[in-house]
Amino acid sequence: MMKTTATTIAFALTASTAMAQTDISWWHGMGGRNGEVINEISQQFNASQEDCKLTPVSRGTYEEALSSGIAAFRSGEQPNILQVFDAGAATIIAAEGATIPAEDLITGAGEEFNRDDFIAGVRNFYADGDGKFIGMPFNSSAPIMYYNTAAFEEAGVEPPTTWEEFEEIAPALKEAGYTPLTASQLTWMMVENFKSRNNQQFATNNNGYDGVEGTELIVNDENQVMMFEKLKEWADDGLYGFYGAGWADNLKPFEEGEAAMWIGSSGSFGGLQQSADFEFGADFMPYWDAIEGAGTQSFIGGAALFAMAGKSEAENTCTAQFFTFLTSPETQVYWHKNTGYVPVTEAAYELAKSQGYYDEQPVAEVGIQQLMLDGGEWTKGYRLGFYPQIRTVMEREFNRIFSGEVEVQDAFDTIQTEGNQLLARFAKTSS
Repeated sequence: MMKTTATTIAFALTASTAMAQTDISWWHGMGGRNGEVINEISQQFNASQEDCKLTPVSRGTYEEALSSGIAAFRSGEQPNILQVFDAGAATIIAAEGATIPAEDLITGAGEEFNRDDFIAGVRNFYADGDGKFIGMPFNSSAPIMYYNTAAFEEAGVEPPTTWEEFEEIAPALKEAGYTPLTASQLTWMMVENFKSRNNQQFATNNNGYDGVEGTELIVNDENQVMMFEKLKEWADDGLYGFYGAGWADNLKPFEEGEAAMWIGSSGSFGGLQQSADFEFGADFMPYWDAIEGAGTQSFIGGAALFAMAGKSEAENTCTAQFFTFLTSPETQVYWHKNTGYVPVTEAAYELAKSQGYYDEQPVAEVGIQQLMLDGGEWTKGYRLGFYPQIRTVMEREFNRIFSGEVEVQDAFDTIQTEGNQLLARFAKTSS
């Protein structure tokens, strides 16, 4: 009888605890191993405390996750947390009443928060003009330069720091039988982060951070046009390979040992270890020494987590607790080691370093170091509406440049005109 009573009491206590738990949901746009790690981190959070239960749900691609999140908010069925990719940040931030700034959520729940804990190149991209975090940086990466070690040894040259040095060494790499350079996603590498690495203004209104009304692109300027005129010249001379807008199409020649260098994501090193059967290293993405003030930090790509509005205080408290858990050094190092994305805080970077991780995997440190370079006036990122559509315009014009259909200046004049039309439309929808 006593055994039955004890069992009944234990069951009642378990049921009571389960009933007391607050359920929160996380919609994201990641699959494969990255999606698995999201599940693992969610399980770790659930095991770390008894008050909250987090359920992650994959919603397809980045674009699909954003679209489904906005649609769900309009119907009152939004998740607690929505992952939004870099180019979509302006869309979710401009959706009036859709989100609660991450910093307000965290401090309002009594959790500690310090902006300065975050790596410099991560700190501002999802913040407002005053630096307050609107989104919580999550899967973050930097554009870096990978190089085939044997190719450089055969050519008798060293990896370049600047684009001027690239022009000096590229003929030797070509003579050794390699395509000297390829690059994936030119919108991110050679426009957005060209602006950041060379400390160039990308758009009016403080790169869009100061508001949507009247914001216009600055992409048909002398230096941006020069970068693509050089790329076209290098392509014509066999020093650069352009394989369209596809990420994998531009990576493949490097993976197969045909290209000596590839400008790609710092988060790609883990995959490259599996796909490339040669020794490779990495260094910072080059900049132009001739541009005054160049050599500054890049900003991040990837995505952030946004806390959706319209939830109960208990749910918001759980979301805040998860953000604190997610940005802890231990969780960040777990994410960093298992995915290749950079840790977003300096404490997590120092923890990984103290564990000897970068002695084993030096390439994993390059993106972090690039994000920690000196900043400049134009290195914190951009906040531009309808930016995925603007990227599509860019990709169309880049194809035309490299096929010889249009001159570089004309292509960027078109990007400027059509991009500004999209920005003006976005301003109207946001007013």
